[in-house]
Amino acid sequence: MALVGFASGSLIGAVFFNLIPEAVETGETIWLYIVAGIVFFFIMEKFLYWRHCHDENCQVHSFAYLNLIGDGIHNFVDGGLIAASFLISTSLGFTTSLAVVLHEIPQELGDFGVLLYGGFERKKALVYNFMSAVTAIIGALITYFLASQVQGLAQLLVPFAAGGFIYIAATDLMPELHKRTQAKDSAIQLLTFLAGIALMFMFELMLPPH
Repeated sequence: MALVGFASGSLIGAVFFNLIPEAVETGETIWLYIVAGIVFFFIMEKFLYWRHCHDENCQVHSFAYLNLIGDGIHNFVDGGLIAASFLISTSLGFTTSLAVVLHEIPQELGDFGVLLYGGFERKKALVYNFMSAVTAIIGALITYFLASQVQGLAQLLVPFAAGGFIYIAATDLMPELHKRTQAKDSAIQLLTFLAGIALMFMFELMLPPH
């Protein structure tokens, strides 16, 4: 349950300290894309619940799959940002790569906790989390070969992923935290939740803009 609290905090922190500010900097109207992400993930969860959990017998909960989708989109965008920065200059590319890697550490820990809590075995959670990270390579390759067209795609996907993470944190993970009502459990949940938020905020302050 501590990992769930940390995961909730890290997702919320990633959205409000990284994804939304990054999307706002594009100058586009992002709120429609954020809402679209929330609606899309709601529809996906309803489908996954109907497909896998209609008898209330879920070996793997739908929110674990949703987290993989959202993380895959986020990593795709990160890969595109890294490739685009290298196209501008090598020094900017290395700076951006370092920023992205360090920024992803707390979030990936949280994602791993979500997969474990969602029902994945440890080995399978590692494999699936790795597969979602591979989308960064795809994003980098697309950006490299189609640099002039990808900017608009990133402007859409960043707030879309933000909407997905908001949905997962607010509708799937936080309600799970409320199932434990003992004072000790609640204190641990609060501390880990705040730790996830604080860690994302700390990295955002320490690392250069990317």
